[in-house]
Amino acid sequence: MLGSTKAKRLARSRHGESGDERSDDDDLLRAVAGGDRGAFARLMERHARSMLALATRVTRNPDDADEIVQEAFLKVWVTAPKWQANGDAKFATWLYRVVLNACLDRGRRAPFSPLEDAGDPPDPSPAGLDRAMAAQRDSILSAAMADMPTRQREALTLYYYSDLSAPQAAEILDLSVSALEALLVRGKRSLKAMLQRQGIGGIGDLT
Repeated sequence: MLGSTKAKRLARSRHGESGDERSDDDDLLRAVAGGDRGAFARLMERHARSMLALATRVTRNPDDADEIVQEAFLKVWVTAPKWQANGDAKFATWLYRVVLNACLDRGRRAPFSPLEDAGDPPDPSPAGLDRAMAAQRDSILSAAMADMPTRQREALTLYYYSDLSAPQAAEILDLSVSALEALLVRGKRSLKAMLQRQGIGGIGDLT
């Protein structure tokens, strides 16, 4: 079963960038194409935080995440003169794809090690233990998902590691919402099988 928060996201009606937001991005990109560094800074102000949040959650490494986002915006600077403002892709959708692919291209994560092998958490309070368990949960998921088919891995990555709605995630992957839901069902089934082979019965609502 899907967790309540995720289920609500899957049930949301289609929404995303408004026409004004898309127009603003396109206007800024035209300015960037002309070498306007101020416009480039405004684009970064609008989108860098969400991109960094996704990259940090996927890579679990702030330095890697920062590097990925910097490289993504360097690509924006280089690509701006070729941007088709009236094309099918929205800028934010395209940028999510760039960051997601860069995160997945970082390769396999370090092998999973049991929580008890990490020793005592730095913060012995309940909140500190919760953070340690959340980190371990992400480590387990990352290691299992690294061996999955690419499309399933992309869908699950957006599902678990972003705050995007289902329609927004589907748009990034160039899928219909129903196709995304079907891909998630297959991906969750594969993920459950992988975890079971490691002797892990499930992690909360993940499987």
